[in-house]
Amino acid sequence: MGTATPVAAGGDLVARSLAHVWHPCTQMKRHEAQPPVAIARAQGPWLYGSDGRRYLDGISSWWVNLFGHSHPHIKAALADQMERLDHVMLAGFTHAPVVELSERLSVLTGLGHAFYGSDGAAATEIALKMSAHYWRNTGRPGKSRFVGLAGGYHGETVGALAVTDIALFREAYAPLVRLAATVPSPDARAAAPGETPADVARRSAAALEAWLAEHHADTAALIVEPLVQCAAGMALHDPEYLRLARALCDRYEVHLVVDEIATGFGRTGSLFAHQQAGIRPDFICLSKGLTGGTLPLSAVLTTDTVYQAFYADEVARGFLHSHSYTGNPLACRAALATLELFDQLDALNANRALAERIDAACAPLARHPRVRHARRLGMVWAWDIETTLPDFSRRYHQQAMAHGLVLRPIGNTLYAMPPYVLDAEAINCLASGALDALNATLNEETC
Repeated sequence: MGTATPVAAGGDLVARSLAHVWHPCTQMKRHEAQPPVAIARAQGPWLYGSDGRRYLDGISSWWVNLFGHSHPHIKAALADQMERLDHVMLAGFTHAPVVELSERLSVLTGLGHAFYGSDGAAATEIALKMSAHYWRNTGRPGKSRFVGLAGGYHGETVGALAVTDIALFREAYAPLVRLAATVPSPDARAAAPGETPADVARRSAAALEAWLAEHHADTAALIVEPLVQCAAGMALHDPEYLRLARALCDRYEVHLVVDEIATGFGRTGSLFAHQQAGIRPDFICLSKGLTGGTLPLSAVLTTDTVYQAFYADEVARGFLHSHSYTGNPLACRAALATLELFDQLDALNANRALAERIDAACAPLARHPRVRHARRLGMVWAWDIETTLPDFSRRYHQQAMAHGLVLRPIGNTLYAMPPYVLDAEAINCLASGALDALNATLNEETC
């Protein structure tokens, strides 16, 4: 019998990581000056470094963690599932967790069959392909283009990049991408003097209407991040935009795809963001919080009308898409346990009270003289920072880590999207640490 390999010390682990791991969305050369932080374990909202330091996970590990790390209910469900079934391919087979999760998601969304992938970008790819294939199956193959919002982000695979309007990503891979069209964002920060967020929404919807009037014949779908465009700097918009977009998509026979990958599962105050507009989309993309931040899983839900367009004898009319780990039993069981926690903890109501406590603690940050457009929606906070630092985001992240806090601004937008389990100590760490880190960063302007 061999002995278990001991856990590497922090410094050794970092050196080995830099020698062998290509980290995501990272210019690796920057790690010469700022090495990655080795994390040994996590509990609740806290990450514990190999060197013994503790960090508050203020962005839920890229917006995935809901009820804290190592939650006992999810852990117990995974341990039980591991004793029963770890994996079986979903082509030609099925199993209890994927059936039960699909049933549960159908009840929660009002949509029918669920198709599974492994991450958010995969969900985007699935929804776009399914929409275009639907139109082909119904005798309208010309409807194969897409439209999205300015500043939209839907993933970084080639198909998802087509509807992602982030210049850095689009330009690097432009020769590979069949770019979609973009229409103006209903970002409430674009309000002219005297305009309300609803006015901005109506103005942006009018631009969408003009675009669809001209291009609907070859447009398969509009894809939207409902209420919050996260990568655009937590750009919030009024639910009126979704209501108007739904009506326009109906009028011009274009699918409405809502990307709830980041906004779903309570982040915006409702279980799903689009519910605040009272609409039903044609497709919903889910991932991130779906498993409570434990295992990779994504799902796309759609209408029975779409599903029936693929139901035929010919293989070519079926949906031609697969992943090896589609509907993995462990991931599905984690998702079921996560949904159970929403009921057990009355999470949406509990979050409303928690958000008020965080609001009160963050009031000094919102009043900071360099803060613009302080805003919150549900469990998402954002503050635009007036600064001359061209690398504000990187500098702020370093200062926040020095204060025991994981926050990564998007450009000059500082934001927090913490797990739903912050106690008084964690709230104070988030609020005071964010403010202290901001002041320390701004002090570097004159250095």
